[in-house]
Amino acid sequence: MVSPVTVVKSEGPKLVPFFKATCVYFVLWLPSSSPSWVSALVKCLPIFCLWLFLLAHGLGFLLAHPSATRIFVGLIFSALGDAFLIWQDQGYFVHGLLMFAVTHMFYASAFGMRPLALRTGLVMAVLSGLCYALLYPCLTGASTYLVGVYMALISFMGWRAVAGLQLVGTAWRWTELAAGSGALLFIASDLTIALNKFCFPVPYSRALIMSTYYTAQMLIALSAVESREPVEDYRLSKAK
Repeated sequence: MVSPVTVVKSEGPKLVPFFKATCVYFVLWLPSSSPSWVSALVKCLPIFCLWLFLLAHGLGFLLAHPSATRIFVGLIFSALGDAFLIWQDQGYFVHGLLMFAVTHMFYASAFGMRPLALRTGLVMAVLSGLCYALLYPCLTGASTYLVGVYMALISFMGWRAVAGLQLVGTAWRWTELAAGSGALLFIASDLTIALNKFCFPVPYSRALIMSTYYTAQMLIALSAVESREPVEDYRLSKAK
């Protein structure tokens, strides 16, 4: 097991641009009521930095680790979703929703289906159902179905991320903790968005949404570093 100190020393410097870009977003705090390409760039910049974080490990790393490649592609769709949501009041909310739905499919694929952890899946399904029941009276028209499908997808992604989490024993890995924590924070961020948009104003909603969102994306990007098998090892394990 890699020690946390080793992780900080090896991965910390590669995340410096992400932390700087995140600070720029919160310092500038451009008004959401006046969407522009500048505000879209500032919002997407931390995600661009996470692209660079994964690319800093080398193109060969991405090509050898399918799960890391899928997380990288998920981050691309995340940036597109962020850009669309800048103009959500101008009719682009559904476009952003669809981009993030694709993101969650790539993330779930990266986390894989082993171990299955059916009990974890059942817990996630129940929690997802309760959240949707909370939102349902506030939803109208197509949003009733779109939000329901989106919640199913993000809950599935959360299940696959948390399924691999083992906090005790020799199998414990920090990357699995990062994946599970990131997925849960992503769910919390999106639930805050839904409550604020469809149900009632959430105090300090933007700060809550963006802080949990950026942290979630950083943790999910970190989870790609060492937690999956290279292609060659995967094929050998399948052959055996």
